Amino acid sequence: MLGFIKKLLGMKTVNYTELMKNGAIIVDVRTKGEFAGGHIKGSINIPLNTLNQNLKLLKDKNQTIITCCASGMRSASAKAILKNHGYSQVFNGGGWSSLNSKI
Repeated sequence: MLGFIKKLLGMKTVNYTELMKNGAIIVDVRTKGEFAGGHIKGSINIPLNTLNQNLKLLKDKNQTIITCCASGMRSASAKAILKNHGYSQVFNGGGWSSLNSKI
């Protein structure tokens, strides 16, 4: 069941530590208020509802991007948006606190 949910959310077994060592950036798509309440050090906050309007902040479409949010739902949507706009290396990191423990 968990495997099905991960597949549905676009989550794979990924070595996030390795991605970060190789220059990945983390895009946290929670609201500004959620982000202010805690986030991964160095992550960029672009709320999901403003992502389309702020793609210019993510200049390199070949840059490895890890999306995160509170639970993984919004980050899955963000991954799909980025992929649809030609970003080639996008990973759904799921919930930010869980991702933080993996990097």
